[in-house]
Amino acid sequence: MSDAVIPEGDESEDRRRRPPRAVVGSSLDKEEEIFGKAYDPKIVRRIWAFAKPYRRQIYISVAAVLVFTLTQLALPLIIRFAIDHGMAAGGGGRVVLLWTIAGFAATIVLNFGASWVQETVVGKAAENVLFDMRRAMIAHLQRVSLSWMDKTEVGRLMSRLMGDVNSMQEFLETSVLSVGDIVLLFGIVGVLLWLDPMLGLITMATMPILFIVRLFWLPPAKKSFMDAHHTNSAANGALAEGINGVRTVQSLDRQKVNFDLYEEKARANLVSHLRAAKFAQVMVPIVDTLTGISMATVIVVGGQMVLGKTLDVGVMVAFLFYIQRFFDPIRSLTMQYSVFQRAMSSGQRITEVLDVPVTIADKPDAIAITGDMDGSVEFRDVTFGYRKNLPVLKKVSFRVNPGETVALVGPTGSGKSSCMSLVHRFYDVWEGSVTVGGHDVRDLTQDSLGAEVAMVLQEPFLFTGTVLENIRYHKTEASREQVIEAARAVGAHDFIVSLAEGYDTKIEQRGGNLSLGQRQLISFARALVADAKILVLDEATANIDSYTEMLIQKALKRLLEGRTGLVIAHRLATIRGADRIIVLQNGELLEQGNHDQLMEKRGLYSRLYTMNYSSFDDLPENAEDAAAAGVGKAT
Repeated sequence: MSDAVIPEGDESEDRRRRPPRAVVGSSLDKEEEIFGKAYDPKIVRRIWAFAKPYRRQIYISVAAVLVFTLTQLALPLIIRFAIDHGMAAGGGGRVVLLWTIAGFAATIVLNFGASWVQETVVGKAAENVLFDMRRAMIAHLQRVSLSWMDKTEVGRLMSRLMGDVNSMQEFLETSVLSVGDIVLLFGIVGVLLWLDPMLGLITMATMPILFIVRLFWLPPAKKSFMDAHHTNSAANGALAEGINGVRTVQSLDRQKVNFDLYEEKARANLVSHLRAAKFAQVMVPIVDTLTGISMATVIVVGGQMVLGKTLDVGVMVAFLFYIQRFFDPIRSLTMQYSVFQRAMSSGQRITEVLDVPVTIADKPDAIAITGDMDGSVEFRDVTFGYRKNLPVLKKVSFRVNPGETVALVGPTGSGKSSCMSLVHRFYDVWEGSVTVGGHDVRDLTQDSLGAEVAMVLQEPFLFTGTVLENIRYHKTEASREQVIEAARAVGAHDFIVSLAEGYDTKIEQRGGNLSLGQRQLISFARALVADAKILVLDEATANIDSYTEMLIQKALKRLLEGRTGLVIAHRLATIRGADRIIVLQNGELLEQGNHDQLMEKRGLYSRLYTMNYSSFDDLPENAEDAAAAGVGKAT
């Protein structure tokens, strides 16, 4: 016979009522709906808010770039001076050449120094900005409501935290160079017109062609850069889901199907990135061709002018150097434009994450409860749901007295886990109120509420670190002795000391080197170390064998003394130890009392108990009979 009082279910029995997480193959329109449009005039100001603390370093970098640009403008002029004045016969020419060499060497040294300062300073500033940006995103995501997290793919969030922030790094490091490129471009134009206005205008005759090409290139280039970002998010979402669900994939033999689904997203990402790369690179050969045409023009026209004694040789040589450099900033700015577009898209996506509203927040006058509060919990006409007009709880009212252990039971989907979530204020009620220690949870600070409510879930989550660190995760100041005492209380000490390094054993990702029961015992010890007034067990013993459960029950009788216990359970041992049992069905409180009282009423609880503890031969043969008995009835 089974030990369960109600049919087995997962820890989040109401999960199917919640807004579903975005499907891996969701449309790009859904992405836009959640994270906003790609272009926003406020992006630069938002990013500057992160860069502002490091503006001194940025200004130094800009100054260094300007010095570097001026040295580039000066070098051809030095060469021109050397050709026109240093080749004169006699000692005067040699003196000019010596001075020219000295000036050339000084300019090269200044060029190198400015470049080194710019690269070093802007690199450090960019890293600091990205560190602050990631820290701000993580801090904000820790506070956003679970209702938002429920419908957002982890892969898409990771894309923003890693890929989009890296795009911002590339932009921050190259944006300073863009200032130098723009100054260099206009500087070369000015010098060319100063050296010889006629030849300068002839040389720049190819510029209108470049502007026309860019006019047609810009719209499709923008679209391709955006498509590359969207498909990258979709591919990351598919990858995260495939990795997290690898056990299910293998157990259902869906490796081929899952791979095909991911390959579809990855191939779309590949195609979009290749298209974006094509638009990013197409301008390079065009600029190179225009450079060749301009140089040929200078050689032909300038050469004739030199032969006609209307142009100095040094000026013509300087023109060739400037033309060669003239299209370098254009080529660089063209490449940086794609970086800029990626940064604008990434900046939008980053700021949209930072702007996700924190619906569960402390009031300005929120109070902090202390350890001397009575530990009572009360639901007063609570109505709540995860989707509009689809309530999970309907006018539910009950009180858990200080030190009382109350069990919530009922068919899957009846609202048990929702009640537990409301006690910890993971969500806010639609109507009514939930009070802890006589205070509405909405009037309390979340930190103080979390300190007084410890939870143990059906699916324990262990973090990378040692066993000791995981047990005192809720209360980091707990001593080693307190950790060991809690582990002994729940029967975890024996298996912990049998591990390779005992309490200092490293736990693999999500506790992969421990059994499910062992992970649950560690999470149970973690809740006990927290020493909270209220202990919430959300199907906490569902995955533990009968012997381990017996150890836990012995510990609970002692450890729940002086604490308020809220228990969701389908195990008989947990139920029978409760002072009171509350039965929920379809979000409504149906009946309450202790085990014997509820069995005498012969209501839903009695039917559930009988169904689970009768012989399998007595089970209903069809769904209709089961529904009539009240088993598994959920909306």
